Amino acid sequence: MAALSETPARALAIFAHPDDPEVSCAGTLTRWVADGCEVHLLIANAGEKGAAPPGTDPLALAARRAAEADAAASVMGLAGHEMLGIPDGELENTVELRAELVRRIRALRPEVVIAPDPTSVFFGSGYVNHHDHRALGWTVLDACAPMAASPLYFPEAGPAHQVTTVLLSGTLEPDVWVDISEHLPAKVAALRCHASQLGDGIDLVTQVVEARAAEAGQAGGMRYAEGFRRLSFRA
Repeated sequence: MAALSETPARALAIFAHPDDPEVSCAGTLTRWVADGCEVHLLIANAGEKGAAPPGTDPLALAARRAAEADAAASVMGLAGHEMLGIPDGELENTVELRAELVRRIRALRPEVVIAPDPTSVFFGSGYVNHHDHRALGWTVLDACAPMAASPLYFPEAGPAHQVTTVLLSGTLEPDVWVDISEHLPAKVAALRCHASQLGDGIDLVTQVVEARAAEAGQAGGMRYAEGFRRLSFRA
């Protein structure tokens, strides 16, 4: 059991779909922003296949979800956020995507990167982790270790940069927890921006977020928390 109390100077969160960072780590990102961290967000997918009634226009849904991501980023106080627009279900760990992530890591030079844990596949007997989550997790790990740190990988992507810590969210093996007790309202507010995904459940967001954060907090020895699997690399 370990509390992660240090705040990095610069961090980058990389997730698949527009609501993934809010579900996974909005409390942590908001806390770091409040502590002076420069936090950036990269969303890989367009979100055009998110839960919606039959007959929904995918382009209209993607535009709506991009606007929701803008609103959530504002709530969290992010220094910057960007969407790559990869169609849902089509994200693959390709050399092109690895190069794109390396370019952004080298440009932003974060100390910490947060991304989904690609080894988390089965959550009980009723949920299988999305393909995009798993594929993106492996791509981020490849980009951070060793590619972004080695000047011989993608030399056109800029000067090499070593990410010193990767925090994997949505993990089945958390070993560090961030206390988000003071920032739970901001996590709720950021998640509520994604109305297209919440539907009739929008009024239950506070209850669900509190319950999950309390469960993580119990594991981490605090009231409300977000848990991660931590990987450390030498600078």
